[in-house]
Amino acid sequence: MADKYNAETIITETQKRISNAFDVFDHESNKTVDVREIGTIIRSLGCFPSEAELHDIIAELEEEEPTGFVRYEKFLPTMTKILLERKFRPIPEDLLLQAFEVLDQQKKGHLEPEELTKYLTQEGEPFTQEEMDEMLSAAVDPDKNVILYKDFVSMMTFDDNQ
Repeated sequence: MADKYNAETIITETQKRISNAFDVFDHESNKTVDVREIGTIIRSLGCFPSEAELHDIIAELEEEEPTGFVRYEKFLPTMTKILLERKFRPIPEDLLLQAFEVLDQQKKGHLEPEELTKYLTQEGEPFTQEEMDEMLSAAVDPDKNVILYKDFVSMMTFDDNQ
């Protein structure tokens, strides 16, 4: 009996988080959001799909005739499943630290903003200029104009209790 109660509580709390995140972007209060906001909503819930995975999710959420909007009643079950299955979770802190250390070839303990920009815009799935600007504004130590390990890792990890 307790397990059923716990499962129902988890589902209810998960759906409340989804609803709250969705409502932030439902500017018309009509239970729809602009399809371009879906990635932001999903990331605000602690899921970090690749661009290809995000496009797949959007394709699943959009109507048969794409309108440019996603309805809450389609978003809720899809996002509930994603969260309960713990899909698209952020990379663990220790792996981020290892990656940062690999990038810091001179073992300085930090990266220059230009170095990080080069790695994140020219390798793998490239960041957009807007994403880089946002990241650098949060990651660069204003006194030293460098990106310190601890600041970068804390910025890139997600707290499950949010």
